Amino acid sequence: MSSLTTISLHRLLAASTAAAASSSSSISPLKSLLFKPTTSRSLFHLTSTPAANYPLGLRFAASSTASPSTMGDVAADSAMDAVQRRLMFEDECILVDENDHVVGHESKYNCHLMEKIESLNLLHRAFSVFLFNSKYELLLQQRSATKVTFPLVWTNTCCSHPLYRDSELIDENALGVRNAAQRKLLDELGIPAEDVPVDQFVPLGRMLYKAPSDGKWGEHELDYLLFIVRDVSVHPNPDEVQDVKYVNRDELKELLRKADAGEGGLKLSPWFRLVVDNFLFKWWDHVEKGTIKEAADMKTIHKLTEK
Repeated sequence: MSSLTTISLHRLLAASTAAAASSSSSISPLKSLLFKPTTSRSLFHLTSTPAANYPLGLRFAASSTASPSTMGDVAADSAMDAVQRRLMFEDECILVDENDHVVGHESKYNCHLMEKIESLNLLHRAFSVFLFNSKYELLLQQRSATKVTFPLVWTNTCCSHPLYRDSELIDENALGVRNAAQRKLLDELGIPAEDVPVDQFVPLGRMLYKAPSDGKWGEHELDYLLFIVRDVSVHPNPDEVQDVKYVNRDELKELLRKADAGEGGLKLSPWFRLVVDNFLFKWWDHVEKGTIKEAADMKTIHKLTEK
């Protein structure tokens, strides 16, 4: 080793020792992201399910070394809204195969990078809530401007992900997904848990879709469609929601017309549009008749693409 290299290493070690002596509270949010360990873990985390049960790509695609661009990507993403950045790195989504079998977990960040979605076929579990009031009007939200994927688009009541935690991994009667839906309705819309009891969510179906948001981000989800009829108090969280409105059938059809015509820059989320085009109005009939459970089909996974 050259003397120059030795001196550089001594200086680096001295600097590291001095930094370690500082209080952890002095580390800036950017530094905490930059020093987030990325080279010591695989791209995603597999469950203890026997390897024979994994799709070939999931069994062998994990790499213990981060991409050379990882640190640069994280630094570039430091301009991301602080709340959204925290959720991107702290939330662990549930990875599934196309039959909805859990195969592992991965950060929300990686699950929404189109590069990872395309190269590793990362597919995660999600849910979409459709909440109707006692007048059978559907509550819509406009996503906040700070959302990483699909900012400012109008969509159904709440769209998010169950996390890789015991309470949200329960498959029986989709209980884990329903627990997650109750959690996120509070997080995003300020709807108290007592207003939306878990046993009042009706899982109607599942769909699998892929949708790019922009050149970098996108969705690849196996989405549980949950319906609920309740009168609730709504207090939107501005970090998540820009606006809310209740709509009847005719008002929704007018929104669809405006979105199709590009009027006023109005846009709808791709998953919401898929539900509207394939299921919503016939399920709305059941909502009004009080026969919503008759419409449920949780055996089929609908593989849908945007028109």
